Amino acid sequence: MEQPAGNLHEFSVSELAGSLKRTVEDAFGHVRVRGELGRVVVAKSGHVYFDIKDERAVIASIAWKGTAARFRFRPEEGLEVIIEGKLSTYPGRSQYQLIVESMEPAGAGALMALLEERKKQFAAEGLFDPARKQPIPFLPKTIGVVTSPTGAVIRDILHRLQDRFPRHVLLWPVLVQGEKAAEQIAEAIRGFNALPVDGPVPRPDVLIVARGGGSIEDLWGFNEEIVVRAAAESEIPLISAVGHETDTTLIDYVSDRRAPTPTGAAEMAVPVRAELKSDIDALAARLVSGLSRHIERRRTELRGVVRALPRPQALLDLKRQRFDMVADRLDPALLNNAAEKRARLLVLEAGLKPEALRRDIRQRRDRIADRSARLGPALQRSARDQRRRLEMLGSRIEAFNYSKILDRGFAVVRDADGAIVRAGAALAAGNAVELEFADVRRKAVIDGTPSDAQASAPAPTPAAKPRPKPKPKAKTPPAGQGTLF
Repeated sequence: MEQPAGNLHEFSVSELAGSLKRTVEDAFGHVRVRGELGRVVVAKSGHVYFDIKDERAVIASIAWKGTAARFRFRPEEGLEVIIEGKLSTYPGRSQYQLIVESMEPAGAGALMALLEERKKQFAAEGLFDPARKQPIPFLPKTIGVVTSPTGAVIRDILHRLQDRFPRHVLLWPVLVQGEKAAEQIAEAIRGFNALPVDGPVPRPDVLIVARGGGSIEDLWGFNEEIVVRAAAESEIPLISAVGHETDTTLIDYVSDRRAPTPTGAAEMAVPVRAELKSDIDALAARLVSGLSRHIERRRTELRGVVRALPRPQALLDLKRQRFDMVADRLDPALLNNAAEKRARLLVLEAGLKPEALRRDIRQRRDRIADRSARLGPALQRSARDQRRRLEMLGSRIEAFNYSKILDRGFAVVRDADGAIVRAGAALAAGNAVELEFADVRRKAVIDGTPSDAQASAPAPTPAAKPRPKPKPKAKTPPAGQGTLF
């Protein structure tokens, strides 16, 4: 028999889960929880899923993409944090979870631990290496400043620059505290570096990133990774001036110079114009004094040299006396020269007379005739000697002609390629050869094998007959000389 229904309301599973969700959210609509971060997962959508725990319990937590973008630090496992949000449930898995609205490190100790961890990471990457640091220009034309436009920092920098050496200043206004501060500071550093050198807006020669003093939480934006990497990538030399002298942020380690205060950054950026002017005046005075001393020393040396020189009048007296002596001898020399030229002219004139010319021509003709008479026999003797020498050379050449040897009964043996065969051992039975005689050439084939003695023994070389010495010709005595025999 069927049991009667009770007075209890019957829920569906979804109704019960929804009612439970509303009850939890109403009871814990805004909570503040302190604990240690456990498993941290960043989804592709940008949402961050993590656990917050202590030694006895764990609560699943979620930070939506928009909330996670406002975090001033990167959530990491093991970090102690303080979370504000609301408690809710996830009906699909029957679990409750904490919806995070804000998250901060739990005290300065946690921030310092995170700061040290990041410092070690960047140091391991070499971002703090002194070799990467650039020199600050001595006198920059344009200075870029990254700071808040409303604070006292920009006024202190401008006032100090005006006192030392006024320069053109470009301000990139940014937030120096809060959730968006780090992103704006990094964007400003990269923006200054992206300016073209010859563009309408002058590209700064040096950058100053500045902020006044504050707590570690206030200065945390300058410890963010995005700011540190933007400062490390800057091609423009960068001076960091964040906080007071005792405050240290990560941008101080990666910058090219660190200033204790914003005013100190302005002092590093430019020299003191009055001091430069004073130095220039002192150098100019030293230059003028040195030139004066040099000129006076040269003047003294010149005076000493002048005293050692003879008087100009004495130099002219000697030359004047020599001129008078030469002038006295000039007239007689001209007369003598004219007389010598006249006498030579008379001699030449006498030689140009017809009798003298005919005599000279006759003498020259006789010399030519005599030389012609001697030239003919000399040419004949020379021709005979050359002909005799030519005949002798021709006979020598003819003696070396191998056809003369063939006339004596010898023959030239050539192989199938036409090369001369110099040794019989090089021919085998059946090889075709060509025999050249004095009158005709004949083809032949080698038949038979040479004997061992003949093959091994080299062909005897006929001994060269000694050439008979020519008999000395009897000397013919000169005509008219008798003989003793």
